[in-house]
Amino acid sequence: MQMSGLHIKFLLPLILVLLLLLFQYQLWFGVGDMFDAWALQRQVDVQQTENATLMKRNQALAAQVQDLKQGQAAVEEQARADLGMIKKGETFYQIVREPPPPPNH
Repeated sequence: MQMSGLHIKFLLPLILVLLLLLFQYQLWFGVGDMFDAWALQRQVDVQQTENATLMKRNQALAAQVQDLKQGQAAVEEQARADLGMIKKGETFYQIVREPPPPPNH
């Protein structure tokens, strides 16, 4: 009887350690192991970085579109002031001032 008690004392912990090792092996080297999880996490990180970059670019483009839509009046004012442009049906008047007389020495 002592022999079977001795076997159980050694056999049970051995079985438990073997089960633990089996589960650890599955965790580290099985299907969907930790290495796969790390690789997927790296891919997610790269994709999130790319998404953030593209989101910034999209926001900048949206701001440009908004500026172009609202900035038409500013462009028109600039063209009128700098280039003397007029719209169809408008009359352009330019006031020319005489240059000041040269100073007398």
